[in-house]
Amino acid sequence: MRHHNSVFHDVLKQVPWGVFERLVEEHAADKHVRRLSTKSQFIALLYGQLAGAVSLRETVEGLASHAARLYHVGARPAARSTLADANARRPSAVFGGLFAAILAQAQRGLRRKLGEAVYLI
Repeated sequence: MRHHNSVFHDVLKQVPWGVFERLVEEHAADKHVRRLSTKSQFIALLYGQLAGAVSLRETVEGLASHAARLYHVGARPAARSTLADANARRPSAVFGGLFAAILAQAQRGLRRKLGEAVYLI
């Protein structure tokens, strides 16, 4: 059977992975990590957000249903407790830095609107 990329894969193509890897190294986010890399954590969280998941369990179950396709986006399925531990222990600065890098690429008007939205959050 021929492989077809998913829409989620196309969304992930827009992520500046070089910047992401630099941030992971800079903040030592993958130091002493055995199971879930920061990239897999990011992909799981992004999937949960785009799928409208309301809990980590729902996110993990949704990812598990697409386990065969996760390989193609460079991620692995994760257990709920592993994802919860990663969320609690990893520095959020990696994701904040990635957001800032993506925001810097946006047009000025969009940057202003997103900046106001982030301020509200």
